[in-house]
Amino acid sequence: MLDYSEMISGCARGDRSALRSLFEQEAGRLIAVAQRIVRRRDIAEEVVQDAFVQIWQNAASFDASVGSARGWIYTIVRNRSLNVIRDANREDLLDGDALEAARESHSVIDDAFDRLSQSSRLRTCLEAIEVEKRKSLLLSYVAGYSHGEIAGLLGVPLGTAKSWVKRGLQALRECMA
Repeated sequence: MLDYSEMISGCARGDRSALRSLFEQEAGRLIAVAQRIVRRRDIAEEVVQDAFVQIWQNAASFDASVGSARGWIYTIVRNRSLNVIRDANREDLLDGDALEAARESHSVIDDAFDRLSQSSRLRTCLEAIEVEKRKSLLLSYVAGYSHGEIAGLLGVPLGTAKSWVKRGLQALRECMA
């Protein structure tokens, strides 16, 4: 079993093998934790990489009397993940194909909505929902976008996109009941 406190102490002394041992032992689980928060594997990997740089640079500040070494590592990853979500200025780095797919998603959800029968209860309920909430709901459930991606596509804060999806779904459930 890996002695996390000793590995962090090793990092504080400049022992790269200690950092490597921590990485080999925990990177997979840390990426999974970060991915649950940020919802994208590529960003989760960046978060973990940044967290290990932070672990290396701040290892001397670790205080075992405050908490466990492993807990300290996971806290760094969690905080880095939350910072990524909160960073409203983060650029969404989409390549040309991804950008085109994002543009097409609007036509996909419009097409899905238009294909619903005029007499369909679902269409009637969707028409009763405010446009922003309906669009957010369709981007989420038809196009499969995450809340963060919806926020980026619609140019709104993450919290706004989340509440639009939640409220739209709630209105849809009430109407369909």
